[in-house]
Amino acid sequence: MSERIQGSLVAIVTPMEKSGALDLARFDQLVEWHIESGTDAIVVVGTTGESATLSATEHCVLVAHCVAVVNQRVPVIAGTGSNSTQEALEFTQSAKDYGADAALLVTPYYTRPSQEGLYQHFKLLAESVDIPQILYNVPGRTACDLHIDTVERLAQLENVVGIKDATGDLQRGRELIKRCGDKLAIYSGEDGIARELILAGADGTISVTANVAPALMAKMCAAALAGDQDEAEKLDAALAMLHRNLFLEANPVPVKWALAQMGLISPGIRLPLVELSAEFHVQVLQALEAAGIPIPAAA
Repeated sequence: MSERIQGSLVAIVTPMEKSGALDLARFDQLVEWHIESGTDAIVVVGTTGESATLSATEHCVLVAHCVAVVNQRVPVIAGTGSNSTQEALEFTQSAKDYGADAALLVTPYYTRPSQEGLYQHFKLLAESVDIPQILYNVPGRTACDLHIDTVERLAQLENVVGIKDATGDLQRGRELIKRCGDKLAIYSGEDGIARELILAGADGTISVTANVAPALMAKMCAAALAGDQDEAEKLDAALAMLHRNLFLEANPVPVKWALAQMGLISPGIRLPLVELSAEFHVQVLQALEAAGIPIPAAA
């Protein structure tokens, strides 16, 4: 990956049948829609793709399938992180073998390693698998926070090329850009602050909102990357309610329900996640309407 991936990188959902089986036909349709809509890269089997409840076989099948369907039209970034260093190593090697352009590696969750443990974990992966690797810090879900000092150390490693910062802390994101932006691509992992972070010098966003509004997110990111603050603000205003309401319950519950209302996927989701609570239906529909997204009459 000689050039940085920039813009709107969709953290794509994994469509499933009501039974929970993978729906690859719907997945293919989503990929085509994203490419036609201007999405800049596909991030497969990340948090939004329900990586935590996929089997190891399903995980690898989805990465291989995504790479084949995309066929080099846009970059494919494979989620390959795990709370087990060995499993992360196997997933990352598999992603390289299947032809992914980069790997996205979440911090080890539940195990709560020290900063030195995090450094050694990511160092081993970077030195073992020759694929561009993007760090992923989402302490709200992992109970593990990758400190900026540790990111600076990891930025010295050749295969570490970026970080997805999903702390939701704009000031922290700006500090990351200041201290690491010359060595790493910085991606917002929080749609609500993506515009401001890109205007401050970040390279793009790994987005949940882009699942339902790919063209609008791509245009907003492009405007922000071009430094056009007024245009970026105007476009982002239409997306603001989605940025909020797609997180009324744990991601990807609301976004999968929204896509089902749009007629793009079936409502399938895997336990322990269940379909969006009825009390939030109106708010998600209002957010779709605010973004100009049509809902079929039968929905």
